[in-house]
Amino acid sequence: MPKTTPTELVVDLRGRPFDTLEQFWDALTEPLGLPEWFGRNTEALRDTLQVGGISDVIDSHDVVIVHVDKQGIFTRRDRETRHLRSAFAGKQARLVIHVPS
Repeated sequence: MPKTTPTELVVDLRGRPFDTLEQFWDALTEPLGLPEWFGRNTEALRDTLQVGGISDVIDSHDVVIVHVDKQGIFTRRDRETRHLRSAFAGKQARLVIHVPS
C-alpha cells in the first residue's frame, strides 16, 4: 500500500502583532473557516483542531500549521497563553512561533 502524504493547511500570520486573543481569533476565523458561532476560546480551538466537526476547512486537511511572530501575546507566559499554545499540541496542529529578525 503506498504511503500517503498528509495534507497541510498553513496559515502564516507573521508580521501581524497580536496584543489580545481577540485579535488572534479575528485573524484565524477566515483562513480556518471558523463559523460565526465558534467559541473563540482555547478549549473550542482544541476541539476544532483535534476532534473536528466544526470547520470543513480544517477537516479537509490532516495538519494545521499556524506561523506567528514572537511578539505581543506570544511573549507572555500567563495561563491564557499557555492554554492557547496547548490547543495546538497533538498530531493535527502546530503553532510555530518565530523570532523576528
